[in-house]
Amino acid sequence: MRDASITTDLAASGQIRKLSRREMPLLREHLLRLDPESRRDRFNGYADESFIERYAEKCEADGTVVIAYIDDGKVMAAAELHPPGDGLDPTTPEIAFSVERPLRRKGLGSLLFKRLIAEARMKGYTSLRITTGAQNDAMRALASKFGAHLMFQHGESTGLIDLRRRPSFATQPVATSAADLARTVIDFNHACWKLTLQMYGLDRVA
Repeated sequence: MRDASITTDLAASGQIRKLSRREMPLLREHLLRLDPESRRDRFNGYADESFIERYAEKCEADGTVVIAYIDDGKVMAAAELHPPGDGLDPTTPEIAFSVERPLRRKGLGSLLFKRLIAEARMKGYTSLRITTGAQNDAMRALASKFGAHLMFQHGESTGLIDLRRRPSFATQPVATSAADLARTVIDFNHACWKLTLQMYGLDRVA
């Protein structure tokens, strides 16, 4: 029920949207702000500032798509869709996620994941590849939630998400604006209460 824990302030102040090319420096600033643990989770190990600078430049140059949660002009969370490299399956891009510590464990990752999957489908991709560190329990749980079959090897968890399968959330509109985010929270809470009532038989009319 993490989606339901998105606070009213979070829903009211920010928006989820794709970064334009001129906004890509916001990704670099976001990655540089990550605390040591979040940075390690994002890059599956140590990453200093020079590495992040080079990484952000590469993202801007190779056409990486970034779906970001933006609040007060800052990228506070990002989902990255990296085009397949030479010699790799052209239908399977790599994806990555990062959320700054104050916004972690609030359901934001799920919202970004849904928007990223929608973007990947629009581009004609049929699957997504995800790699995460063995210690990143939150990312592994999120990937599994969206259908990734993870395998552990060489200290990393890797997996694929089949986009040809359309889970239940695929037919739902993706929240992007502050109002959409707020409605997502309300709808999720309503669904959870309905499920709880059904479990206890309280939804039946006497």
